[in-house]
Amino acid sequence: MRIHIIRQKAVENHISDHPDSVIYFKTWLDLIQAADWDTPDDILTTFGSASFLGNGSALIAFQITGSVWQLIAKYDFTKTRIHLTVGWIGTTSEFTKLFLNR
Repeated sequence: MRIHIIRQKAVENHISDHPDSVIYFKTWLDLIQAADWDTPDDILTTFGSASFLGNGSALIAFQITGSVWQLIAKYDFTKTRIHLTVGWIGTTSEFTKLFLNR
């Protein structure tokens, strides 16, 4: 199924604020637009470094540029489309403090 990105403007704003990240986020967007997923596990086929967060939370963390940027999104698989809602973008250091060191 095809993916519909909700809050893509957040990615565009991040790119505008951090021009050094343009190529990496554009690559992420291109991979999302070309993806054809049927199950959440298919996300990991496209993005091997992605990580599911929480039990049954439908949240996934994408590593953008390896150890520099992280993007957290919520996914929703419907019968005809996958909705991927961008929720948070930040550095790996911020990600670690906010989500891993509670």
